[in-house]
Amino acid sequence: MFKHFLFVLTFFATVSTQAQTVEQMVKQGDLLEKQMNEPEAYAKFKEIVRLQPNHLYALVKCSELASRIGRIQTSKERQEDFYKAAKIYADRAMKVNPNDSDANMVMSVAYGRLALLKSGKEKVAYVREIKNYAERSVAINPQNFKALHVLGKWHYEVMSLNAVEKTALKMFFGGLPKASFDSSLHYYKKAGTLSPGFVLNFLEMGKTYYKLKNKTKAIECLKQAMNLPDATSEDRIVKKEAGELLKQWS
Repeated sequence: MFKHFLFVLTFFATVSTQAQTVEQMVKQGDLLEKQMNEPEAYAKFKEIVRLQPNHLYALVKCSELASRIGRIQTSKERQEDFYKAAKIYADRAMKVNPNDSDANMVMSVAYGRLALLKSGKEKVAYVREIKNYAERSVAINPQNFKALHVLGKWHYEVMSLNAVEKTALKMFFGGLPKASFDSSLHYYKKAGTLSPGFVLNFLEMGKTYYKLKNKTKAIECLKQAMNLPDATSEDRIVKKEAGELLKQWS
């Protein structure tokens, strides 16, 4: 009886210690992310997932960071590797809680990043998934600015499809889905209101204004993107693109 009591006591002490350790690791991961050390943050959250495979926050972070790290890779092969990892972690997060706004958001981001590397039917195959997950994320949490940004990007990309891709899209949807640059701008503005420091959002908003033939507002958005402080290492690439567009449009 005494041995059984000791076993139970030891078991709960171990679980409690592990919980405290994981909690500390989450804080470390968050700090590394704030310091724009995404690779180390990614490694930390992967370590948490190894300890607690159903840790929703860590799974979401792994997916989000993999998508972000993928963006700064110099080869499409490396980018795709990270984006595929992002989707795998998003899948796992969705299995833990399909009604979590951020789980749906990172899934939409992973599909979106993969779509940017594809063309033709392969690209179009992701279109429905991107929209479905982003809309579900916003339905669960209307304040999820990252999902709102994805919806803005979705409208922009659908409007920018070539003739072959639009034909394929008609087959997938039974007709072209409703999309417009005005709707793209609407979602970018909502995301910007909720997160005024979102550098990527200003770049994409600038591109959308340019498509709407409002060069003045487009240039204004690019300048805002370039003047904001970096929040992620991805922002450096975003600002570089903004600078290149600014030279072209000025």
